[in-house]
Amino acid sequence: MRAHRFDPTILREYDIRGTFGKNLGADDAYAIGRAFGTMLRREGGRKAVVGRDGRVSSPALEAALVEGLTASGVGVVRIGLSSSPMLYFAEASAEDVQGGIQITGSHNPADQNGFKMVLHGRPFFGAAIQRLGDLAAAGEWQDDPGLKDGGIEDRSVIAEYVAGMLPALVGLPEDRLARLRIGWDAGNGAAGPVLELLTSRLPGEHHLLFTEVDGAFPNHHPDPSEDANLADLRALVAAKNLDFGVAFDGDADRIGVIDGAGRALAGDQLLLIFAEDLLRRNPGAQVIADVKASRALFDGVTRMGGVADMWKTGHALIKSRMKETGALLAGEMTGHMFFADDYYGFDDAFYAALRLIGTTLRLDRSVAELHDAMPRLIATPELRFSASEARKFAAVEEVRERLLAAGADVVAVDGVRVTTPDGWWLLRASNTQAMLTARAESETVEGLQRLLGEIDAQLAASGLSR
Repeated sequence: MRAHRFDPTILREYDIRGTFGKNLGADDAYAIGRAFGTMLRREGGRKAVVGRDGRVSSPALEAALVEGLTASGVGVVRIGLSSSPMLYFAEASAEDVQGGIQITGSHNPADQNGFKMVLHGRPFFGAAIQRLGDLAAAGEWQDDPGLKDGGIEDRSVIAEYVAGMLPALVGLPEDRLARLRIGWDAGNGAAGPVLELLTSRLPGEHHLLFTEVDGAFPNHHPDPSEDANLADLRALVAAKNLDFGVAFDGDADRIGVIDGAGRALAGDQLLLIFAEDLLRRNPGAQVIADVKASRALFDGVTRMGGVADMWKTGHALIKSRMKETGALLAGEMTGHMFFADDYYGFDDAFYAALRLIGTTLRLDRSVAELHDAMPRLIATPELRFSASEARKFAAVEEVRERLLAAGADVVAVDGVRVTTPDGWWLLRASNTQAMLTARAESETVEGLQRLLGEIDAQLAASGLSR
């Protein structure tokens, strides 16, 4: 095959993702291998690590991807069934690889799948994904038939990966660790095998749900940002009177947390807890959060002596910002958490869970007590409404121009985030779907309604409605 055109809808901002058998198949995986392998070779690389999640389509995509990589002269280290953080760990910790590709549909429906990539330790997203598509369409990939049937190595990294996380608990009182009682929900995703090994090495009492990997997700969908998917974990925490519970998405790069009172913590609330612990040990450190995060997070980081940085939504964009600024901690509303003080800086829900254990012991407060201490603001969930690909970015720009002309207090790093005496509201274009998204937060119900009225007025001025 000398050239390949992808369905343009699968080339997303942060990854490549589509529906298997519809707009994503083995021929796409082969072309991704050829194009990524060519890009890696042109940057001086010779070997990539490949992992896959537990979806039914993942083995077929893995086989085609590996064939494409080796055809372009790239040696492959296959780590088999794995979470995305384990793939990132394998790429970051192995001296003989220069890139990595994880086959995963993340938290998407079972019939969807995709590819998350890293090249020379850098997130591979945005313009790089578009270049990959252009290279495939032109068929300008490197050939190396001498490597096609060789250069493939199977390597188990799960034990090394788990061992690499355990230092997060070093120095904590063993008697208090031994008293911890925690619930864990793998959601039948790729987290299962790692979770079983990790908890077998942890002190304390651990109750595990749904660790058997099953790409049909028979118990509930593996997306902890949806409250309905936390019902089993919430019931477990209540039934066993546990300290807290942890849930994972399909590829275990996002964490969900239920406190001992059965309440779910939003991503910004969890980040605020991590920030308090980090800033006590690293005064003045920078903490990055996406534009969807609560004012309480940014105010809290500043009050504790940290530098709060509001940045664009998207795990790859956050990771790149961390590398650019040297920030030690970052997080997203969706539950991606990034630690660069004592870890690699990529999003890893397992490591975040261990840091949560350490944080509660160092701060000498339970997750529920830390949750109780947070300001109680009133916020909408993320509001999503259709807008064509051609219209969504233009509409946000029109709103931005009107607001600036009116002298509004606007942060335009990703869409528009507007601060008023009532609180703040956000309007941005989705990077992955033909949609606009909005959110608002206030101290009062009345203030929240006024903020929503401002969003509606701006949309109407651009010929749209919520």
